[in-house]
Amino acid sequence: MIGMEDINRLKLVLVEKKKTGKWLAEQLKKDPSTVSKWCTNVSQPDLATLSRIAELLNIDRRELINKSK
Repeated sequence: MIGMEDINRLKLVLVEKKKTGKWLAEQLKKDPSTVSKWCTNVSQPDLATLSRIAELLNIDRRELINKSK
């Protein structure tokens, strides 16, 4: 999408942690297509979900968000 900035780094972090979107969807009890939308920055998880994702991946939640300019 033109003009859409990548807000989250979820896709990169999953690769770094050797985890899949399917694994994350199962852990969160979410539809895999929802997680896919987060990974492609089509939509964003809410803050509570973002915190849960960080917990599952054993990282600081700030690592999931791209810094703004």
